[in-house]
Amino acid sequence: MMVTVPEVFTRDEAKSLREQLLAADWVDGRQTAGQQSAQVKHNRQLAAEDPLAARIGQHIIDRLAQHAVFMSAALPARIYPPLFNQYAGGETFGAHVDNAIRGVRASRERVRTDLSATLFLSEPDSYDGGELVVQDTYGEHRVKLPAGHLVLYPGSSVHRVEPVTRGARLASFFWVQSLVRGDAQRSLLLDLDVAIQQLTQGQAAAAPLVALTGCYHNLLRMWAEV
Repeated sequence: MMVTVPEVFTRDEAKSLREQLLAADWVDGRQTAGQQSAQVKHNRQLAAEDPLAARIGQHIIDRLAQHAVFMSAALPARIYPPLFNQYAGGETFGAHVDNAIRGVRASRERVRTDLSATLFLSEPDSYDGGELVVQDTYGEHRVKLPAGHLVLYPGSSVHRVEPVTRGARLASFFWVQSLVRGDAQRSLLLDLDVAIQQLTQGQAAAAPLVALTGCYHNLLRMWAEV
């Protein structure tokens, strides 16, 4: 399941974040890559210990906690502290799969990477290339969203970032451990939740709506790991 989470930040908010990030010090992106990923990773990152990364990362998490689409699609139990990357001058990240478990720096906490997330911070017409390409059983999906929009996709997916041949692509990326481990189950719950919301807005009869809502919560109760 791939889900677009629109307008986590407005264009003006994304511009402000972008300006702050561009003024920061960037390091080789391979510092946070696994052994296999490091062989195909060619980009720059904001150091995880940089106070700016911590401040903006917390801002992202706070904003996502208020975003109905994200909460419904991800059903988050834990969120890995957001990281930040930059691609320019032909930089790219070849095909890879994210590590299944990520240890949080300077803590004993571990996050299972059920979902990968990319929050785009550069406007798509400001750079060439840089598409996030995600592979699944239906083929390849190329993603290049407006600044402030986010995409969620299964952490088990093979994915890559195409070379950026003009301009610079700034983004935040992180992982989510969901209350519901299975992608197919999360997809069903999302469809059901969206249908309930639409029926609620359409003033559906109370008894069927209560029954449908009960089905949603009973499935969540059956599948959730707390």
